[in-house]
Amino acid sequence: MGYAEVYKSWQDDPEAYWMAQAEAIDWVTPPRRALDDSKAPLYRWFTDATVNTCYNAVDRHVENGRGDQAAIIYDSPVTDTKRTITYAQLQTRVAALAGALRDKGITKGDRVIIYMPMVPEALEAMLACARLGAIHSVVFGGFAANELAVRIDDATPKAIIAGSCGIEPGRVVEYKPLLDGAIEMASHKPDVCIILQREQARAGMIAGRDFDWHEVTAKATPADCVPVPGDHPAYILYTSGTTGAPKGVVRPTAGHLVALNWTMKAIYQCDPGDVFWAASDVGWVVGHSYICYAPLIHGNTTVVFEGKPVGTPDAGTFWRVISEHDVRSFFTAPTAFRAIKREDPTGEEIKKYDISRLRALYLAGERADPDTIQWAQKIMGVPVYDHWWQTETGYTIAGNPAGIEALPVKIGSPTVAMPGYDVQILDDAGHPVPKGELGAIAVKLPLPPGTLPTLWNAEDRFIKSYLNTFPGYYETGDAGMIDEDGYLYIMARTDDVINVAGHRLSTGAMEEVLANHPDVAECAVIGVTDQLKGQLPMGFVCTNKGTAKSDDEIKAECIKMMRDTIGPVAAFKLIAVVDRLPKTRSGKILRGTMVKIADNADFKMPATIDDPAILDEIKRALQPMGYAGG
Repeated sequence: MGYAEVYKSWQDDPEAYWMAQAEAIDWVTPPRRALDDSKAPLYRWFTDATVNTCYNAVDRHVENGRGDQAAIIYDSPVTDTKRTITYAQLQTRVAALAGALRDKGITKGDRVIIYMPMVPEALEAMLACARLGAIHSVVFGGFAANELAVRIDDATPKAIIAGSCGIEPGRVVEYKPLLDGAIEMASHKPDVCIILQREQARAGMIAGRDFDWHEVTAKATPADCVPVPGDHPAYILYTSGTTGAPKGVVRPTAGHLVALNWTMKAIYQCDPGDVFWAASDVGWVVGHSYICYAPLIHGNTTVVFEGKPVGTPDAGTFWRVISEHDVRSFFTAPTAFRAIKREDPTGEEIKKYDISRLRALYLAGERADPDTIQWAQKIMGVPVYDHWWQTETGYTIAGNPAGIEALPVKIGSPTVAMPGYDVQILDDAGHPVPKGELGAIAVKLPLPPGTLPTLWNAEDRFIKSYLNTFPGYYETGDAGMIDEDGYLYIMARTDDVINVAGHRLSTGAMEEVLANHPDVAECAVIGVTDQLKGQLPMGFVCTNKGTAKSDDEIKAECIKMMRDTIGPVAAFKLIAVVDRLPKTRSGKILRGTMVKIADNADFKMPATIDDPAILDEIKRALQPMGYAGG
């Protein structure tokens, strides 16, 4: 069956479609029905089933004769370490850690915060929680103490599992002082902390509360898998909220298993045994879904990479990993490719490696600008598939279902909606808009299995944030359009559609224009307040290394390109050349913060910001244009 037939089969009978996908999972009690709509619009999936995630991700592969297959390949250029963990070894290690947690009083439903660097033990901690039916909440390693404290108070964990340190290019980040500070700040206190000691910075331990990972696992009796109900929370993942308080996205166990397993073949073209690599971090949803869970559930080998796209040691690191470990499908964020392109614009590094076994590159996490996609296609010689999803959904809303049928790529579109998602473009009143018109992107309820059923201890906030704006729909918070062929285009967050003298314009479309300039490596466009026109677009560009043109020449050319492409209606005259853009650690540009700086408004320092000093550079760039108090 091709994509159209598969999508139609889901539309015709969603329950039958998902029950068929559920047959790939090993259940303790199989589901008799897929959808539970008894509390609509709060939908649940596979509520009558019982199952264990860790059994499906680890034990069943050992029992089915795949114990000697690599489960995890650890590649750490920052520590010059490489090792492979087989499924049989992973089972032993995870069962021992789960036994240690059980011995410290952790049982089904208890919360465990995981605060770890990019090492295999981070995945083992997640799987050990899943083995016991404990609910984990991974917090990005090195997160500030006050932000970690907020998450401790919201999740009220009985235990925290942490690494002693993380390693960045050129520096060691000690985690334990941050963890101790967070626990001191938090009202809730965990009973126990299990610390993975790394030689680069060993942590001081607090007697009675802190325990050494290796010591407790060596003494523990291995724990068995504990069955949980289908709608039992597998994990809580905090995502930043517009009010400043983080939102705890809940991931339901059974739907998570069914949906993620389906994606590995249908979207990422992987067969069991293939090596899959998502270059992300376990602190983000991509790390949860596609470093830890989906590859292991499906019987693939997953790569845990502790390094950066450039600087560990050079812009050829990605190509080395793909070549050395026989990666078949590769997933990363566009920002990583922009960093490589800026460092190595002509693609010299890739010529040193053989990546001929790679099937495709998958991009997500932010808008993939056409220039980056075309550059990647040209130097890699493989299909480049943009796809779009969110922390809340856990996997693809719209993508190219290459494992079912590789659809023609339209650069600028993540392609089409996946089975389970009825994506519509709505106007402010909630009515569908004509094809090709910009509007709010919404998904008709119910959302498919594996997507968030609620927010942790905040059901009212869940309804208000996602379900109230367009009754009967999930509000994505993104703006875009659908063309005549059903291809979706994500143009901006709804906050980033700006109104210039009554014209609704997409900042994303403007960024595409700037990215097309041959000397521009990276860019962002924001809307700033203007007395006359309401809002004006303002551009920020970072230039490629080695460009011969002056900043003023590049700015003049960008303004002309914008006028020629978008038209005078954009009123695009404000542009600055900067060395870096402010980003989160996952590479998302902090446009909202930039707007607040420009408008001289109060703002809270984003918890996920990679380097706060960049904000001062943005402020200095704005002042000559009469913004940020200039």
